[in-house]
Amino acid sequence: MSAFFHIARNTFRETLRQPIFFLVLGTALALIGIFPIFTLFVFREQVKLVVDSALATSLLFGWGAAALAASHAISREIRTGTALLVLSKPVERGTFLAAKMAGVLAALVLFMFLTSLATLVAVRVARDQFQLDNRALGLYFATLAVGCAVGGVVNFSRRSSFPMAAVLGWLVLLPVTALGVALLSPGGGDVPTGYEWELLPALLLITLAALAMGALATALSTRLDLVPNVVLCTAIFLLGLMSDYLFGRHAGGSLLAAMLYAVIPNWQLYWMADALAAHKPIPWDYVAWAAGYTVQFIALFGLLAATLFHNREVGRQCLV
Repeated sequence: MSAFFHIARNTFRETLRQPIFFLVLGTALALIGIFPIFTLFVFREQVKLVVDSALATSLLFGWGAAALAASHAISREIRTGTALLVLSKPVERGTFLAAKMAGVLAALVLFMFLTSLATLVAVRVARDQFQLDNRALGLYFATLAVGCAVGGVVNFSRRSSFPMAAVLGWLVLLPVTALGVALLSPGGGDVPTGYEWELLPALLLITLAALAMGALATALSTRLDLVPNVVLCTAIFLLGLMSDYLFGRHAGGSLLAAMLYAVIPNWQLYWMADALAAHKPIPWDYVAWAAGYTVQFIALFGLLAATLFHNREVGRQCLV
C-alpha cells in the first residue's frame, strides 16, 4: 500500500505539472466563462445555451485531458525507461498499474471539479436574459488571472512547476469565488441569488463519464503511444455516442451486437442536458446507478490494462 500511495501521488503531481494539462484546463475554464456573453443573442433560452455548451465543453475537454494524462503517465514512462526503474524495485506490475490509474483519475476529478464550479458560475451570470451579471463575470476572470499570477510567483520564487502552482491556485480560489458570486445580487436585484443546484446531478454524471474515459485511456496507454491512443479513444467515444442506434436496437437478435453494446460505454447515459432543458429533475438514484455502471467499466478497463501490461516489454529504451 505504501508503494501504491507513493506512485499514485507522484502520478497525480506529474499530471498537474504537465503544461498541456494546464492549457486544456485553462482553455475549458475560459470558454465556459465566455458562454454567458452569447446569451444576449437568444430569447429566454440563455440558461439552456450556457448549460449545453458548458456540459459539452467539460465532457470533451475532460476526455482530452484523460487521454493526454494517461499517455504521459504510462506510455511515456515506458518509452523513457522510468517504468523500468520503478519495476526494478519490489513493486508488482499490478500495483504499478493500479496506482497509475488512480493518479490519473484523481487528476481528472480535480479537472471536472473546477469545470463544474465554472459551469455553476456561468449559469449564475446568465440567469437574467436582459442583463449579464458583469461583476460576477469580472470576478470569475480575475480569479483565473490571479491563479496564473500565483503560478508565476511560485515558479519564480521557489523554482516550482508553474502549471501545477497555477492549477492548485485555481483549486483554492475558484471555490472562494463561487461562494462570493453566490452572495452577489444581480444588477437590478430582480433575479434571486444562489445557484441552480439541479445542475449538480448532471455535473456529477459528466464527471463519471470523464473517469470512465480516463480508465479506458490508461488501459490503452499500456500498448499505444499518444497519437494512436487519442485516435482509438476518439473512435470508442463516437461509437459510444451512437451505441443505442448501432448496437442497442440489434442486441436482442445478435450476440455480437449485445456484446458490443455491453462492452462499449454508452456515453448518452451521462448526458442530461435534454432533461435539464425540459425542466425534469434528475433522480439521485439514477446518479447512483450511473456510478455503479462507471465502477464496472473502470474495473473492466483495469483488467484490460493488466492483461495488456502483463507481458509488456519495459526494458527497451530508444537512444537518441
